[in-house]
Amino acid sequence: MPAGEQRRSFGKLTGPQVTADVGDRSVICLPVGSLEQHGPHLPLNTDTVIAERFAARLAAHVADRHDLWVVPPVPYGLSPEHTWSPGTITLTIPLYAGLIEALVGEYLRATPARAVLIINGHGGNKGVLEALVHQLRRTHDAPICVANPASLGVAHREDDAAFPEVHAGNRETALMLALAPDHVRLDRLPDEPTTDLGRREEIQSIVLGRGTTWPWSSDDPAISAHGVIGGDPRRATVEHGQALVAAALDAGTDILDRLTPRID
Repeated sequence: MPAGEQRRSFGKLTGPQVTADVGDRSVICLPVGSLEQHGPHLPLNTDTVIAERFAARLAAHVADRHDLWVVPPVPYGLSPEHTWSPGTITLTIPLYAGLIEALVGEYLRATPARAVLIINGHGGNKGVLEALVHQLRRTHDAPICVANPASLGVAHREDDAAFPEVHAGNRETALMLALAPDHVRLDRLPDEPTTDLGRREEIQSIVLGRGTTWPWSSDDPAISAHGVIGGDPRRATVEHGQALVAAALDAGTDILDRLTPRID
């Protein structure tokens, strides 16, 4: 990790440094992820790695205008759709919501910082976090929001819309190639393509459709192959991942400008 990113690691501070270096205009940045299957080519902690490494890059990217401190990530999330797979660990909704609520409250109690940015690397956490952010705002009367790096990047770069990207496909693999290339094992993918255009309509209907919510599972052959729901990960490139990260960093800067006043 570059020195600029390491300097924004809250866990590396000593107790006295918290008082000296963290102020009331500082922002606590909490990465949250999951521990779940990500196909045969990505590790269980993919979402946590993406959230933590993007948060570190964002802290360095905005250092001249925002005092962002990246705290240790939450490595578990809500993953019931992947519990068919060995290694997937999921929390219950009350336990997860209570954990995030407790951590946000503790960081606001234990530091002078008055604003919180949650970086979410796992789509399955979105629904609860969207509701929870309202409650946290009312409870603590502090600026708070949730940013999803994968979605931020796509919002500014719609270049892979040919197939719905949900899980461990082309887009998520590209992000990992940009943020943690040593974690990617494309050699573990089977020879046959994971993308079947016949699944596109079903994915749109039961996973992405806004009109109805279904308890879908990533081992359903109607929407998935080998736990992958998305474009063929073998076509993922470092360049695509870097472009997604760059777009997400620009969007993250705009989010912080809206969340809290600049320090410059």
